[in-house]
Amino acid sequence: MDASPSRALRKTVTAAALVCCAALAAGCTESVGPARPEAAVATGAAVPTAAADLQSRFQQVIRDVLPSVVQIQASHDLGSGVVFDDRGHIVTNAHVVGSEKTFKVTTAHTEEPLTASLVYSYPEQDLAVIKLDKVPDGLKPARFGDSGKVEVGQLVLAMGSPLGLSSSVTQGIVSATGRTVSENGGGGTGATIANMVQTSAAINPGNSGGALVDLDGRVIGIPTLAAADPALGGSAAPGIGFAIPASMVRTIAEQIVKHGKVVDSGRAALGITARTVVDAGYRPAGVAVVTVHGGGAADRAGLRAGDVITEVGGRPVTTLTSLAEALATAEPGQRTTVTYQRAGARRTAQVTLGEQ
Repeated sequence: MDASPSRALRKTVTAAALVCCAALAAGCTESVGPARPEAAVATGAAVPTAAADLQSRFQQVIRDVLPSVVQIQASHDLGSGVVFDDRGHIVTNAHVVGSEKTFKVTTAHTEEPLTASLVYSYPEQDLAVIKLDKVPDGLKPARFGDSGKVEVGQLVLAMGSPLGLSSSVTQGIVSATGRTVSENGGGGTGATIANMVQTSAAINPGNSGGALVDLDGRVIGIPTLAAADPALGGSAAPGIGFAIPASMVRTIAEQIVKHGKVVDSGRAALGITARTVVDAGYRPAGVAVVTVHGGGAADRAGLRAGDVITEVGGRPVTTLTSLAEALATAEPGQRTTVTYQRAGARRTAQVTLGEQ
């Protein structure tokens, strides 16, 4: 699928490229729709009980959850959101809201778009919360599940507004869990996000910020990225999408609703600003410390400007992205080993990580 000329976002999962799904793009998507039992009866074919039961389960989940999924329209981009509470708070991706402060929101029970305002955007986790200026009757908050209980092979449904087609549903399975995914900029937030849920459910432009749902009707993730194959010129790689886990979504959204900002990120940090450096062959060779934040983790461990970090916790560090990925799997307060070069000499330091 071609990327949107308005603002298609390119992202990478280590070697794989990713496409962020906030902007409207040319193309199409399939809605979920197992064969209807009455259609089979009309042709004289018997409908297996198990298939009919699964279809009924799908349809019930869609009826229960779809009213909690909204379409969000910014001035140039379009995405999805999930109703977080009955006060009109809606959680979505930070890249859906971008730098804008006001939005038009279409819910399942409103014909005309409602207005909403930004509460807070947290690009570091690619999450944001907006709030409806007027809460309509019947607004239904979603139920969020426990990401720790999500299993590979679990059937899931992705709900949102892919390509502007509101209230669309696709189906698939959980393909993997615990993925650390790095956005590569290009209009995105540049976030590195740990513990993402990988799914085969189709994730298209406009799905970002919507709901990845289990068959108990619980949101287990917020669809955020779809993979693209660099070998095919960035074309979409079918069946590879990623969702921010529901437990992280709930943690961040609850802080934003309560405090108007994120007060406890849970994200580890060294307390530095840095840049990628290259070797004589122009290959990425490490991360050079540009400044050390006073009192931060690196400062306490004795690192200083000019040091070149090459490993964190035994993981090679060659770029800012690989440094972010190493830190994304760690926790604030965790003690780890940082290997670095200073004046051509290899050194190590024991660092107690701070919080981003």
